[in-house]
Amino acid sequence: MSKKIFVNLPVTDLSKSTQFYTALGFSKNADFSDDKACAMMWSDEIVVMLLKHEFYKKFIRDKVISDATKTNTVLLALTLDSKEEVQKFADIAKQNGGDHYKVEYGAPEDMMFGYEVVDPDGHQWEPVWMNPKFIPEGPNKTV
Repeated sequence: MSKKIFVNLPVTDLSKSTQFYTALGFSKNADFSDDKACAMMWSDEIVVMLLKHEFYKKFIRDKVISDATKTNTVLLALTLDSKEEVQKFADIAKQNGGDHYKVEYGAPEDMMFGYEVVDPDGHQWEPVWMNPKFIPEGPNKTV
């Protein structure tokens, strides 16, 4: 089995969240979706699992689901192929119940371009484009 990442997010409105992520370009995997959860595919290796709060609570024992509109525990970064795709991702998020804002990375936009995008539940994403000519190649490369 190839290595994959499943990002599990608690959501208050499964239908609204599914529509939001579909608008951003994620595709729904019906085989792993029901009335409690929805599997949204970013790629074959990256899946966002949208889980209703009641279902999500089963996995966290006695912990409390944080209100992502007020606290943050993770920034989820996704690379895109161009600055235009990053801009489109951010604009679509805002048009579909989310929000976006810019952060100064300290790098010129022709090197690295991105936004902070917030979904309707407050989960934060970082769509980013990095110019390939600035990315080191080889076995010891670091980004």
